[in-house]
Amino acid sequence: MKNVKITVKRITVYNDLISEYENPIEHACELKVGDTFISIDGQKPDGFCDSAWGVIEPFVKELALGGGNFYDGWMKNEKSAMLSCNDGFRPVTFLVETIE
Repeated sequence: MKNVKITVKRITVYNDLISEYENPIEHACELKVGDTFISIDGQKPDGFCDSAWGVIEPFVKELALGGGNFYDGWMKNEKSAMLSCNDGFRPVTFLVETIE
């Protein structure tokens, strides 16, 4: 299997939605732009967000198995995908890509 690098590319925060709808919580997300993780054998890297993993796992596993070319040429690099976690208040966008 191939290793897959996961890089935090963007973090967006919707303070208006947070103040209107979210109950106060501590440590909602510890990730920072530029953080990188390596998935070995398609497994969740240590310290990676469980919720975000639920979204990107199928893409990471497909890339680890040598696949790619998601959605018929969606990405310039067919061995990659740009994905976001499903947190509606502070979505994090990840680049997942096969590394040799």
